[in-house]
Amino acid sequence: MTLQQEIVGNAMQMAVVNLNPGQTVYCEAGKFLFKTTNVTMETRLSGPSDKGGQQQNGSGAGMGGLLRQAMGTAMQVGQRVLAGESLAFQYFTAQGGEGTVGFAGVLPGEMRALELDGTRAWFAEKDAFVAAESSVDFGIAFAGGRTGRSGGEGFILEKFTGHGTVIIAGAGNFIDLNPADFGGRIEVDTGCVVAFEEGIQYGVQRVGGLDRQGIMNAVFGGEGLSLATLEGNGRVILQSLTIESLANALKKAQGGDKQGPAGGLFSTHAG
Repeated sequence: MTLQQEIVGNAMQMAVVNLNPGQTVYCEAGKFLFKTTNVTMETRLSGPSDKGGQQQNGSGAGMGGLLRQAMGTAMQVGQRVLAGESLAFQYFTAQGGEGTVGFAGVLPGEMRALELDGTRAWFAEKDAFVAAESSVDFGIAFAGGRTGRSGGEGFILEKFTGHGTVIIAGAGNFIDLNPADFGGRIEVDTGCVVAFEEGIQYGVQRVGGLDRQGIMNAVFGGEGLSLATLEGNGRVILQSLTIESLANALKKAQGGDKQGPAGGLFSTHAG
């Protein structure tokens, strides 16, 4: 069943979700805005694929089943901790009639509803996930050790599989691209990647060579040493604002420009 939702607003969008009786949607803790009184809210450590937290009716589970459930939940939580994600999910279910729930991201920007049909997974940057119906599974994917060390933002990704609607959010405005329309490959600031379909190959490459122009690009271009590469035939969503550029703009407005004259290569991060 497709999730009935509407994305409203401009500079800071929100998703208003209409639930049928008995229908459940879940979100990452901290993304909830409002709900009608007939919608119940439950916070759990387990993801939607771990049904054990709800189905302990003695139907052959036993101690072994409970142990497997506990270990599965612990592994999910451990992955989310490693990824810097929220420890828990909040589940919302309409009782006794239709209900409404509102969600939003954490940065000024757009939201997008993605429809999964079970044939292709979607991958997204950390913190992009807002909410999804319970038939969508949330997981953590790793882009590979070499890619992660080079690209920073690209090492740990959110992964969505199953059937149904998942809602994501990013910073600034979105643009949808297909690398196949641009010769099969595009190069992007690593902080601009929001999400992409399974089948797109994600990687990281050095900005230019170790010659004069390559060094000028890295030191004074503001991009640092690496660019993300996206190859293949599939949908890619990019954002116009990066978290680093937003943070630098705020620091500059407060009289503490931490980026310095040498651009992104020598930028410093507080904390």
